[in-house]
Amino acid sequence: MQFSNPIYITFGIYLVSVLLIGFIAYFATRNFGDYILGGRSLGSFVTAMSAGASDMSGWLLMGLPGAIYAAGLSESWIAIGLVIGAYLNWYFVAGRIRAHTEVNNDALTLPEYFHHRFGAQNKSIRIISAAIILFFFTIYCASGIVAGSQLFQSLFPGMSYEMALVLGAGATIVYTFIGGFLAVSWTDTMQASLMFFALLLAPVMVYLNLGGMHELQSAITAASEASGKHYGNFFFGTSAIGIISAAAWGLGYFGQPHILARFMAADSVKSMVKARRIGMTWMILCLLGACSVGYFGLAYFSVHPELTHVMDVTVNGKTSINNERVFIAVSSLLFNPWIAGVVLSAILAAIMSTLSCQLLVCSSAITEDFYKGFIRPKASQKELVWLGRLMVLVVAIIAIAIAQNPKSSVLNLVSYAWAGFGAAFGPVVIFSVLWKKMTSAGALSGMIAGAVVVVVWKALHTGLYEIIPGFIACSLVIWIVSKMTQASDEVQERFELGYQNFHQSDV
Repeated sequence: MQFSNPIYITFGIYLVSVLLIGFIAYFATRNFGDYILGGRSLGSFVTAMSAGASDMSGWLLMGLPGAIYAAGLSESWIAIGLVIGAYLNWYFVAGRIRAHTEVNNDALTLPEYFHHRFGAQNKSIRIISAAIILFFFTIYCASGIVAGSQLFQSLFPGMSYEMALVLGAGATIVYTFIGGFLAVSWTDTMQASLMFFALLLAPVMVYLNLGGMHELQSAITAASEASGKHYGNFFFGTSAIGIISAAAWGLGYFGQPHILARFMAADSVKSMVKARRIGMTWMILCLLGACSVGYFGLAYFSVHPELTHVMDVTVNGKTSINNERVFIAVSSLLFNPWIAGVVLSAILAAIMSTLSCQLLVCSSAITEDFYKGFIRPKASQKELVWLGRLMVLVVAIIAIAIAQNPKSSVLNLVSYAWAGFGAAFGPVVIFSVLWKKMTSAGALSGMIAGAVVVVVWKALHTGLYEIIPGFIACSLVIWIVSKMTQASDEVQERFELGYQNFHQSDV
């Protein structure tokens, strides 16, 4: 293994830069509010880039291109659904959740917001929402660790999966442990820029190497004839349920705690308009690039089948192609080693940006919602910060244990956690910022219904993405239970305060 290789040097520079940012953020972290939410100080650009980077994890550069590579353009409905869902989330939820969390005891976490929004005397909603976060986010964290291990195994042939797991998670754990939310947000901005660069450059290089549009279409046609799949068609090769399930990924945005935390951390409601424009532009171009990598990679390897060994993975002595390595493969084969190092660093950036904020949200759920909320309400800021750091380590260790199976799919792990949050929290968040008469009982019942339906539906293997029945169940239960019960004066007053705070900002 030659560590003078430009790819390794570039990787090393990137990792040192991330850790340096973590140490700088350490000295800017004065209290637990800074550690968890950055003191609500993020401007438009950092809010947009941090929301995008924390959303688009390793699945953007590995899971989505791998799905397109395996099935063709029919899988791009995931990207279409995500764009629609993200825009609606920015438009209807972002500014409102920023305003409502501020007036609800300056809530630092989603469970704390629910707790104060629906009556501080009812502690069950805080406990259950924090438990849901810990359950699904630990699975989500595992997806990032799996993606990281796949990257390190590709870069360092012969490395064991166990060692790759540790290296894939190590740097992220360190800078999250040290710098907290500020480190995560600042590094997200750099990482989002890297992802943007890589996802625009990689498909262009593959396209140029193929020779143009005619050669690309000929290669896709040949691949379709060889496999019997309609790679170049948005509708063939899938079903109505398949399209609906893929597009339904967009429903998940309304309930993702790590994305909502970025909205809550913005410096003002007004900054959301500019942040939305920046964030959506970045997202659309990145998703277009990711889909293109998978589609163009399919054409490239149909022309050069002898090179598919670059995507090989060996498990228990058996070697097979891992479709989720298509971005790594084309980057390694087509780029100058120095450029390849930068491009492949983007995969690590995507993994680290999402994993870091997920670790932080889990840490905040334990520290703010369990420890401070029920065990030591008068704990000092220093005590909370250090407990938060300790919980980052604990959650990371559990996620590494879940990720031990080398056959784990990044996209499958992400889809399960994404559905869990989207169904359990999405309708609750939407109703909480738009409907005055939503009750505490409605919110709690809906949250439980959404989470339970996702877990049960997943086990049934119906083919329909579990977020759909979960989201519907949560919404119906919220509506029915809220109509059957009466929102207290305090709950309605809390809504009015958030409503006024939002509209006073002229957004």
